[in-house]
Amino acid sequence: MTQKNAVRSATCGGTDVKGGNMENKLSSPKGSGKALIPLFVFLGLYVVSGLYNMAQGVPMPFYEFPSPIALGVGIVVAFFMTKGSITEKFDIFCGGMARPTLLLMIIIFLLAGAFASICTATGARDSVVNFGLSLVPAKYMIPGIFVVSCFFGTATGTAAGTVSALVPIAASIADAAGLSIPLAVGSVIAGGQFGDNLSMISDTTIAATRSQHCGMKDKFHMNFLVSLPAAVITIVLLMVFAQPETVTAVEVGDYSIIKILPYFVVMILALLGMDVLITLMIGVAMTSVIGIVMNSMSIFELAQAAYTGFTDMTQSVYICLLIGGLSAMVTHNGGIEWLIAKLRTFIKGRKSAEMGIAVMVMATDICLANNTVAIIVSGPIARDISEEFKVDPRKSAALLDIFACIWQGVLPYMGSLTIAVNLTAAALPDYVLDPAELFGCVWYVWILAIFGILNIFFPYADGRARKNPWNWEYDCPESEVEKKKQELAAEAANQ
Repeated sequence: MTQKNAVRSATCGGTDVKGGNMENKLSSPKGSGKALIPLFVFLGLYVVSGLYNMAQGVPMPFYEFPSPIALGVGIVVAFFMTKGSITEKFDIFCGGMARPTLLLMIIIFLLAGAFASICTATGARDSVVNFGLSLVPAKYMIPGIFVVSCFFGTATGTAAGTVSALVPIAASIADAAGLSIPLAVGSVIAGGQFGDNLSMISDTTIAATRSQHCGMKDKFHMNFLVSLPAAVITIVLLMVFAQPETVTAVEVGDYSIIKILPYFVVMILALLGMDVLITLMIGVAMTSVIGIVMNSMSIFELAQAAYTGFTDMTQSVYICLLIGGLSAMVTHNGGIEWLIAKLRTFIKGRKSAEMGIAVMVMATDICLANNTVAIIVSGPIARDISEEFKVDPRKSAALLDIFACIWQGVLPYMGSLTIAVNLTAAALPDYVLDPAELFGCVWYVWILAIFGILNIFFPYADGRARKNPWNWEYDCPESEVEKKKQELAAEAANQ
């Protein structure tokens, strides 16, 4: 085994990233743009069906045609286009699905879903909301709503969950205090994107870091230095321009600090660098004990809550597996090689490569209306671009996560905006919120885009990475090279 292949084996659990152990069969032919047709079939089917449903006035139009089914159609096309016997085709497809990094990401998805679901069942989610609102002065209610949304999104790892929990409260508060309802709702959406982007248990963070082969803590540090100034400026602007006409007291529900503890523990352990699997297991265990002691929940109720969390993640799991198989076939047929060759004509160096990654994931998100799926689809290509132009994987992961969330808070057919509009209508029956009104009310999202672009051309957030540069030979930061050498030596000794 060559040193390069040994490093790849250590990174990906001994499995070639292009699909299982089928290294010989997966040697790509000459690059071909035709190999990308299955991906375009998937994207085209998904986009066309979404636009059709939008024209018909269907709520959440891009969610009517399940993306795994659209992927299935693309996979059928890929099977017809791939040369070889049916057994060889299935070997390629199943090898792509069986990548250890992909399967590990799925396990993390399931644990994150279980943690979030058990927290909801025990009342921890409501406690976080009420605790945050209890700290907000009535005079600064909208900036306070934004801060609470940021914290809630970071603690729970879900933008949609943040919107679902806080929009009814924010809309009611804004209506009673004479504040801008679109701005209040937009602040919740923006705060949810902040949390979804940074949270260690967010599916977008998991997808971005796993696809780029970097640690969550390292990605967090770089991402945080882009997100924090954008959030601070947003808070200041909201404090200045979102003052209420009259200060109205806000009734806050009960909360329990003990129920909130698992959120803090998970965030702290993740920031300290503990493996995310162990972190989530500790979070699930803590929340379960609290549920049994404080809520008198039975083991069966906890098991049902955990299983509900698993089922909440089923679409992400299906997409991961199917994208893994499809991307292996596209790669085998030369599609990725062709795409990188075309991108090379536009990308002249590291900065243009970083901009290319940002534009690619934004365009994919616009098409798919789901930032997690956009990252899963774009991740392997971003990784190839990073290797070609030596973009630090910690930065490419941050770029994927940052720019995948921009349009989530802006375009009216995105899930968060659709949920927000529906919940506002439920909370305020006499008020009609036009999704277009939210376009200019998600201030943080626009400011984040500015700072994200600034960090590409003036990499102010890259200082930590520059002090500990990426070693491409061993595919890890320089500080971890000795550890990687020991792992490789141990693996070689066991063979």
